Amino acid sequence: MVGTANASTNAPSDASIVVVKGSQKALAVTTDCNSRYVYADPHKGGQIAVAEAARNIVCSGGEPVAITNCLNFGNPYDPEVYYQFVHAIQGMGEACRKFNTPVTGGNVSFYNQSPDGPVYPTPTIGMLGVLDIMDQRITLDFKNNGDLIYLVGRSYNDISSSEYLHKLVGVELSPAPHFNLEEEHRLQAAITKLNAAGLIQSAHDVSEGGLFVTLLESAMAGKSGFDVHTNKAFRKDAYLFGESQSRVVVTVSPADKEKFESLLHGLVDASATSVRFELLGTVKGDGMIVDGENWGATADWKVKYDTAIENHL
Repeated sequence: MVGTANASTNAPSDASIVVVKGSQKALAVTTDCNSRYVYADPHKGGQIAVAEAARNIVCSGGEPVAITNCLNFGNPYDPEVYYQFVHAIQGMGEACRKFNTPVTGGNVSFYNQSPDGPVYPTPTIGMLGVLDIMDQRITLDFKNNGDLIYLVGRSYNDISSSEYLHKLVGVELSPAPHFNLEEEHRLQAAITKLNAAGLIQSAHDVSEGGLFVTLLESAMAGKSGFDVHTNKAFRKDAYLFGESQSRVVVTVSPADKEKFESLLHGLVDASATSVRFELLGTVKGDGMIVDGENWGATADWKVKYDTAIENHL
């Protein structure tokens, strides 16, 4: 919009940041929905749409405050479509109450279908967040060689509904990925506390494409590389490309390693459940090393990433 002060042009973040003129505050805005998840499980998919939007706000340094929505479905007189609609709304409502993000408006679009059938159910969430001061802002780009790369959140042997399973393996239909609302809430609270303590250099949530794509996007934005190892307790494809929710990649200065780990160890709720985290490796050079294997130069991957659509067309 002409005249707004977009703060996202010099460094990207999971949500777009807009400065409020005449104030120290800023707004964080994002839209999210993975229709494949909603088709696989309308209730869980509706929850994930809200949760991922909130995760994007938190990973950008903001506090989620409200949502609007654009609910896109097929013919509601079709019992299957009506089922999708009802359960997606129920899931969205539960997530909104959990994250304290009231629905301030929205719209419903039915009859989105062709002779081939209805569209995948797509309850798109637009979420607003607030940063009290711009110093709270977090960007997703890797900052310094030698910074430690952590995965905050619990990993699972889960490739369900992932781009990897759909595009590379060729399995169109599978269950929704792992998601637990309480687990997500604990993760977001942990990221907020780490940011308030000044212990993270960058944050980027694991979503479409899985962990490897998250690492790649942060490396491309920072014009750097990384050297990481996978967790041998998991299938390598599930660990790198699975889309189980409630995970965030953060970078930490080596000087803050002890404080960072100590803070996360101390985040134990009444059920004695802590927030899991793993040290993946370091920001290093301009290439991508995974388990000692060279996966290529970041710059070469960035060319493919930036030109994929035009090359396809």
